[in-house]
Amino acid sequence: MITGLDHVQIEAPPAHEDAARAFYGTFLGLPELQKPAALQANGGVWFALPDGRQLHTGTVQDFTARDKGHPCLRTGDLTALLAHARAHGIPAEEDTRLAPLRRAYLRDPFGNRLEIVEGHHSSVPTH
Repeated sequence: MITGLDHVQIEAPPAHEDAARAFYGTFLGLPELQKPAALQANGGVWFALPDGRQLHTGTVQDFTARDKGHPCLRTGDLTALLAHARAHGIPAEEDTRLAPLRRAYLRDPFGNRLEIVEGHHSSVPTH
């Protein structure tokens, strides 16, 4: 019945759009997408991911940053991404618990946790 994942939405505080564009657009290099006219008044920004999926930010009046729940984005070169983060003053912490898989965590401007994985997590069905 489910054929895939279309998008993830990340919650953010009111008037977050410029900071979202700077982080997700400029820093991470994701192209901004035009939101449908019917949703533009809600605030938020939509971004394209290279595989055709999307990442959306959505305005929440009583916003609380997400610490545990998070999207995981892919990169082909975690070392380069970590250097890019350092060059922009964005703290990132590499996590080696799943070695040889390489991954790191960082936070968006609103404090939401993001995971970045080099390659992808393996999928092993339980049945």
